[in-house]
Amino acid sequence: MSTGTLLAIVIPVAVVVVLIAAGLVLFSRHRSLRERYGPEYERTVDGADSRLAAERELSAREKRHDKLDIKPLPDRVRERYSRDWDDVQHEFVDRPEDAVHDADRLVTSLMHDRGYPTDSYDQQLKDLSVEHSRTLDHYRTAHEIDTLSASHKATTEQLRSAMVHYRALFDELLSDGGQTRHAPA
Repeated sequence: MSTGTLLAIVIPVAVVVVLIAAGLVLFSRHRSLRERYGPEYERTVDGADSRLAAERELSAREKRHDKLDIKPLPDRVRERYSRDWDDVQHEFVDRPEDAVHDADRLVTSLMHDRGYPTDSYDQQLKDLSVEHSRTLDHYRTAHEIDTLSASHKATTEQLRSAMVHYRALFDELLSDGGQTRHAPA
C-alpha cells in the first residue's frame, strides 16, 4: 500500500476518532452541569443565546466561586444566627412586613459571614448557584415578595411564604449545606 493511500485512510479515521472524543467530552460536560445545577441549568440556558454559552457561564461561575473564601461558621456564630432567626420568626406575628425585611437582611448577613460577596443581588444568585442551586428558587421567590412588600403590596400569605422560602436557604447556609465542591486537582 502506498503512503498516499495509507494517509487517505488514517487521516479520516483519526478525524472521526477526534470528533467522537470531542462529542463525548461535550456530552459529559453537559450532563455534569445539568445534574449539578438542576433547575438553575435550564434557567441559565433559557436566558443565554445558546446552550454552549450557558454552559460557559456556569463554568465561569464555578471558577469565580473557587476563588471565594467560603467557610463554615464557628459554633457560637451559628448559634447566634439561630437565635436571630427565631427572633425574626416571632416578629412575624406582630409585624410581618418588617419580619420579611429582617429575614432578607439576616440571610444576606449570613451569606457575607460565610464568605459570599453581597454587593449585588444578581451576583449573589450566581455565586450561590454553584453550591446551593437546589434552594436558589426559594431565595428568588422570597426576594421577589420582599420587594413587593416594600411597596406594601404583598398579602400576609405571601409574606408567610417568603419566610418559608428564606428559611430554606438560611438553613442550608447555616448548616454548610449544598453540594460540597473540592478544588480541581
